[in-house]
Amino acid sequence: MSNKTAKFFKKVSTSAILPIVAILMVVLSTIFLLLHVNINKGQSIPATPAQVYFVGEYRIGDGQPQPIVKGEHIPAPKGYVTLRGNFHYASPSGEYIGVFTGKTPIAFYTNHINLSFFEEGDSARYVIDNENPLLGESACGTGWTTHQFLRGGSTIEIVVYNPHDFGNENAIDQMLEKLSFWSGVNSEKEVLDAGSTQRNAGLIFVITAIMFLGTALLSSLIHVKNSQFIWMLGFAILVAGLYFIYSSFGISFWSDLVVLNTALLGGSMMLYMFFLSTIVASFFQKTQKIAFISNTILGLSIITMMLLSTGKKLFFYDTWCIWAIIQCVANAVLTFCLIKEIIVAKGKRKLVYVGAFLPLVSFAVDALATWLGLWQGGLLSRYVFVALFVVAMVVLIRIIPQSINAIAKAKKLETEKLVLNTQLAESRVSTMMSQIRPHFIYNTLGSIEQLCELDPQKAGELVHNFAKYLRGNFGELDNPKPILMSQEMEHVHHYISIENVRFPDMTFSFEMNSTDFYIPALTIQPIVENAIKHGLMKLQKGGTIKVVSYETDQNYCITVEDDGVGFDTSVLLDERKHVGIRNIRGRLKAMVNGTLQIESTIGVGTKVVITIPKEAN
Repeated sequence: MSNKTAKFFKKVSTSAILPIVAILMVVLSTIFLLLHVNINKGQSIPATPAQVYFVGEYRIGDGQPQPIVKGEHIPAPKGYVTLRGNFHYASPSGEYIGVFTGKTPIAFYTNHINLSFFEEGDSARYVIDNENPLLGESACGTGWTTHQFLRGGSTIEIVVYNPHDFGNENAIDQMLEKLSFWSGVNSEKEVLDAGSTQRNAGLIFVITAIMFLGTALLSSLIHVKNSQFIWMLGFAILVAGLYFIYSSFGISFWSDLVVLNTALLGGSMMLYMFFLSTIVASFFQKTQKIAFISNTILGLSIITMMLLSTGKKLFFYDTWCIWAIIQCVANAVLTFCLIKEIIVAKGKRKLVYVGAFLPLVSFAVDALATWLGLWQGGLLSRYVFVALFVVAMVVLIRIIPQSINAIAKAKKLETEKLVLNTQLAESRVSTMMSQIRPHFIYNTLGSIEQLCELDPQKAGELVHNFAKYLRGNFGELDNPKPILMSQEMEHVHHYISIENVRFPDMTFSFEMNSTDFYIPALTIQPIVENAIKHGLMKLQKGGTIKVVSYETDQNYCITVEDDGVGFDTSVLLDERKHVGIRNIRGRLKAMVNGTLQIESTIGVGTKVVITIPKEAN
């Protein structure tokens, strides 16, 4: 195992093992079912002890009769097509037996068509849609129905009525190919078994989609990155699973609500392409606006067609052609966007864009093939979906551990936040108390007393500055948020004006190149006080303190430098003995992700450097 792989599994929480195993089982089960579909794809009609087929001629509308030739296409345009002839049957090996004369019912597969039967010499007729009122005049569904011919051997007319313009060009071919003797429950079971593999695959997709949507909900609640993408992927898999289920063979026996089955089939097909288009567009960077407009128009078109089909004048099945055209136009727009994105893309993103061509091209091929009558429905799109499904599973396997670890991290951060808030409150009180030491107050009041006699005006200024200084310190108790650097410097100036009275030979210099950023209150003033107490006061006289602020591309920086006695930085600092340093460093880190570093040389001086990332402001 490579180091990279080992690190990945090391990061995965043990609580993520169970869902990962479940997903792997889903993937393996799906692959098995799809292989089973390919192995058993020949089982598309019920197994029968003998073969039955129709021999005769057909007539489109009022046109001339044409002979029915086995294997040749018989068009199913909108309107009526009449088949005239007899049923024949042969042995399972294909040996011809003769004209069908028995009373065994014959099963017919209807693909959005109605059938009416006439037997020679009989004025009564048998109409399939009367036997199944759920179909009604729209014939909007696929399914099996049976008819038992009472006088076998007579000439039979089958009038095929197609009320639709698009989508079932091969309806008559399918009906004749799937003719079979009907043996009741056994035949129904055989039809159901023939489509069970695809339905089971669809159910697996639906279950997987629920897992995706659950992960998406969890990711949204804990604010995991790209949770919107997981939502779209979950919905796409959900509607694709419904399409697999309701396009499977024998669906009319699995669910006898034929019209509803058709609505779910068409709706799932439309929504799958819409969600897929949205997912593809979500990766765009340069052409995202164009793709958004295209997908919005596509979504509104789908809603419009669904609403219009609720009336009696327009069948939902007939809107599929219009939708297919709109979807092809939307796909063309996305293809244009993909080409532009590929030109500027780099690395893995370029591969993602190339892969996005597959579902767009497969849909166009399926639409053209359905129009030409080569095959019906999204045959190629199903295989592309399976490939995308496997990719989605890989994505989910990576996302679940990240989501679980994110939950654990979120809980840990919440706990740390509570502790940190408590520490910050204590830090503010501690900082305030450390700054207002009794001897500082006594010294300041003593200076005021002396100035009242010598220079009353200067004494008044000192009282004013001292009041401002105290207000700034006490105000910090109720201020849990950082303040502007300009505000912090006002407090520093109030403090320095007090100390200048006591130490008139000390020099203070300020170079404020940047003040429009945030810093925890009472950060600079305690550092200046440390410089006076531990640096300049140990000199025989004088000394200078320089405060500088500036900014780089990534950070805001403040330096407080003195030319005092300095100290040995190789000796570990006991921050408990230095005014506020521990509190300052802690509040910088917690409130603005800042750092504090101290540089010092004995006999030269000390420099404190504060760095605050711009991203924290």
